[in-house]
Amino acid sequence: MTPTTETMVGIGGAAESTDMVLNIGPQHPSTHGVLRLKLVLDGERITHAEPVIGYMHRGAEKLFEARDYRQIIMLANRHDWLSAFSNELGVVLAVERMLGMEVPERAVWLRTLLAELNRVLNHLMFLGSYPLELGGITPIFYAFREREELQHVMEEVSGGRMHYMFNRVGGLKEDLPAGWTTRARAAVADVRSRMDRFDDLVLGNEIFRGRTRGVGRLTPEAVHAYGVSGPIGRGSGVDFDLRRDEPYLAYGELGDVLKVVTRQEGDCLARFECLLEQTHNALDLADACLDRLAELPPGPVNQRLPKVLKAPEGHTYAWTENPLGINGYYLVSKGEKTPYRLKLRSASYNNIQVLTELLPGTLVADMVAILGSMFFVVGDIDK
Repeated sequence: MTPTTETMVGIGGAAESTDMVLNIGPQHPSTHGVLRLKLVLDGERITHAEPVIGYMHRGAEKLFEARDYRQIIMLANRHDWLSAFSNELGVVLAVERMLGMEVPERAVWLRTLLAELNRVLNHLMFLGSYPLELGGITPIFYAFREREELQHVMEEVSGGRMHYMFNRVGGLKEDLPAGWTTRARAAVADVRSRMDRFDDLVLGNEIFRGRTRGVGRLTPEAVHAYGVSGPIGRGSGVDFDLRRDEPYLAYGELGDVLKVVTRQEGDCLARFECLLEQTHNALDLADACLDRLAELPPGPVNQRLPKVLKAPEGHTYAWTENPLGINGYYLVSKGEKTPYRLKLRSASYNNIQVLTELLPGTLVADMVAILGSMFFVVGDIDK
């Protein structure tokens, strides 16, 4: 009989230093849906973070290749469902550039107006949902009330509540309904008159400031390294906005109204402050566009197009300052009625990757505050 040896092993305090892997999501309340965060923890502190994406991927870039230039607008406005009008702009601007097409002045100013209204709608969602993630339930009700004011005018002009499908190559689908500008101006004024509630309810709340000030500091170097843009990049002091730095639409004529909001702290509070102040400025820009439209004579809002629209052979890149950051389309054409290749550069895809640097060293309790302050849409990540 072979002798056996028994060994007693006591782990004692060694278990306290054992790393634990924690999965946050998909379908976790703090991840805005189907985003997964794979965290490695040492106690309550995060030592490694990996965003795992792709649960919502639908292959939009390949679908672009099987649709003509009128049909791809429908695909383009869905990846960031809070910024549908802005998503459409990039596609039509790219095709118009390939065609060398001039858009009627009235359409240019209308596009600018609707893009800024869409920006306010996007920001209001995050101004309400971010405090909700930190335990403040009241702001979301105010945010949805203000959103409804603007949703009414957007729905009236386009027929859609989320996916507007109002842009066309060469301009817009159709002219404005009678009296629409008056109703739009009233909606903007109503929303502006109540925006101070977010200052009082959120920024004036000691608990909110305690959860966000000094938490999740993002350095300008990380912003540049990961291509972070929008309010998140500007919250770290990176003073970059395509509307000012590479003007498109009518932004070149709005320099006296356009304000690029920045903060130097780079924390969650700075990102929220940028979002809130940028919302105020978007309302000012909408008013300026309405003033300019009132001065313009009646005229067309689109160009007549051939029955079969073909872009000439070549390539171009059109980028826009979407509500969440830089949105770009790299279009390659072989002279057919469908794109040979259409590569999408979305804001949230780059913004969320920086979590690999931002989360390590922070507490799990602060992870929700940091993640919510990144202001992303999962469809914009997965494309």
